[in-house]
Amino acid sequence: MENIYMNRELSWLKFNERVLEEAENNEVPLCERMNFVSIYQSNLDEFFRVRVGSLQDQMLVNKKIRDNKTNMTSEEQIKAILKEVKRLNKRKDAAYADLMKKVAEYGITLVDFKTAKPEEKKFLEQYFNHEIMPLSSPTIVGKRQPFPFLRNQEIYAVVVLETRSGKERIGIIPCTNNMVERLVEIPGGEGRYVLSENIVLHYIGKVFKGYKVIGKSLIRVVRNADIDADALYDEDLDYREFMADLMKERRKLTPVRLDMSREIDVSVVESLCRYLEVGPERVFRSDAPLDLSFVYKLQDLLRMHPELFYGKRVPQKSASFRDGESIIRQIEEGDKLLSYPYESIRPFLNMLYEAAEDENVLSIKMTLYRLAKQSKIVEALCEAAENGKEVVVLVELRARFDEENNIRWSRMLEKAGCQIIYGLEGFKVHSKLCLITKKGKDGVEYITQIGTGNYNEKTARLYTDLSLMTTNVEIGLDAAAVFQALTKGETVEESGHLLVAPKCLQNRILDMIQEEIDHKKNGEEAYIGLKLNSLTDKKIMDKLVEASCAGVHIDMIIRGISCLIPGVPGKTENIRIISIVGRFLEHSRIYIFGCGERRKYYISSADFMTRNTVKRVEVAAPVYDPAIRERIQGIFDLMLSDNQKARHENAEGVYALVPHEGEPVNSQEILYQEAYDRAALR
Repeated sequence: MENIYMNRELSWLKFNERVLEEAENNEVPLCERMNFVSIYQSNLDEFFRVRVGSLQDQMLVNKKIRDNKTNMTSEEQIKAILKEVKRLNKRKDAAYADLMKKVAEYGITLVDFKTAKPEEKKFLEQYFNHEIMPLSSPTIVGKRQPFPFLRNQEIYAVVVLETRSGKERIGIIPCTNNMVERLVEIPGGEGRYVLSENIVLHYIGKVFKGYKVIGKSLIRVVRNADIDADALYDEDLDYREFMADLMKERRKLTPVRLDMSREIDVSVVESLCRYLEVGPERVFRSDAPLDLSFVYKLQDLLRMHPELFYGKRVPQKSASFRDGESIIRQIEEGDKLLSYPYESIRPFLNMLYEAAEDENVLSIKMTLYRLAKQSKIVEALCEAAENGKEVVVLVELRARFDEENNIRWSRMLEKAGCQIIYGLEGFKVHSKLCLITKKGKDGVEYITQIGTGNYNEKTARLYTDLSLMTTNVEIGLDAAAVFQALTKGETVEESGHLLVAPKCLQNRILDMIQEEIDHKKNGEEAYIGLKLNSLTDKKIMDKLVEASCAGVHIDMIIRGISCLIPGVPGKTENIRIISIVGRFLEHSRIYIFGCGERRKYYISSADFMTRNTVKRVEVAAPVYDPAIRERIQGIFDLMLSDNQKARHENAEGVYALVPHEGEPVNSQEILYQEAYDRAALR
């Protein structure tokens, strides 16, 4: 069955290609296209740091380990990745060049020294002499001066120097400086700018007087970020301080990629590779700047042209809530669903603040994975603790690249009087679960919130996510059991209504797929609908293939990785997969099983990846309210009908835009307009 599976890493690269296509798409506003080209690059950096880094480590441990879907070794995967990235980066360079031509039409020009006017060069030389050179820290590599440590993702100018005796030396200058703006404006009011690293590179010979410059380039190193906290942790250490130290160590890990702006002598490249301990096949030449984050500065310069941006959209008030009334009381009247970014996160925040003040509330318990830099959620939890509530917060200190932020928040929460849990040994806690316990007329009552996305006010404006709030007693009891297990450093062995990984999610999903197979074999209608970020779990994929072979119709909306290839005759012909890459990051997870009255709906924090289904604590919540079920079905159906941002995966694993037939359907724009319309009728 090899032809129905795709390698995980190569599938991810196909996702990043879809991001790049948005940068190339003339129908996307110009400044938004600039966003996408920068996102392509930042995505790729993280991919190398995490996935290529992991494969690199795997090669050192055991070269014979093979991918369980395509049987590729780590080395084979890396070779295939490097080949594909070189192809995609050529497209990225072309897309960037095209974008800068269009930006120039609006009076903003990025100048290089070939296009700079004589008077501009004079200004730039003076700028270098007075603003940059006094702050520079040059190094000439030699016996007495070792090769300097190059920080992750920072730009350096490298120069090949020839001494009077004819010997070659390598000189290096950091180009990142907090005192110097990266985008340097040339005086004259003509909208002409130069990147500071290009100024450094052009005048670098001034720093190394007495040497002849025979070659130079800008370089940028991307370092491995794959570090196993659990394997290194010693129980005698303070876990939070251990994680803080580990983050410092991560900055020093081995390079996995070297980017260069120019071709220089092969022997010099070989020397750089030797110093950095990176193979020459990991060297990438780029025509575009090595760091594209400066495009956001260009966007600021173009704000007076609204047509270059998406039309303004603001999260709307949810029609499910009435203004000026208790949020908790309204949830007690009936289950509520918030759909981000179309609806505001405000009702959820108000629920927390209200719980912090409510004399009947006994406790608030939450799992926190990624938080905003200025978090209202932390503020509400601190307020609750200071008001004497029991506040139990699991702060996942291993949330990759958010560790330092989470360490900071954990200290603040602890100082306010919250009980802090730092995750479980061997399992990241990725669930989005909040449980409020309060005194009621007939005893203890629960308000449970289960989400598909992080408790992060910033991403709630950028990612599509769902947030369910319910007073269902059975769900509340399940959530209470989850928190009870977490406080003991354990995971739940069984659950009634919630699906809870690592022990009670994958098996329940497999059972529900089997139910659909059985119904189909009995001549009944059967259906599975899934909206996920990624699909890599081999057990689940094998079961979906079995369901397809039995005739079960399966619709999947998968934004990112999909290791299952649909539409293969006799195997996956009943499976349809689309991916939507648009203005907002598709992040919600929806599971639908069955037809008619027996149809089940879940929203979840878990993708169908082995890391989610059996290696993390994740929660999926059933949706019982008829109106919310209908709403979720409407969202799912609308996305399936998208013919503007949806791409269909064919039986060869190739993605192509869904044909633009009939009325244009951009699901994200329609969902936003519906939110505006509902808010207007409140």
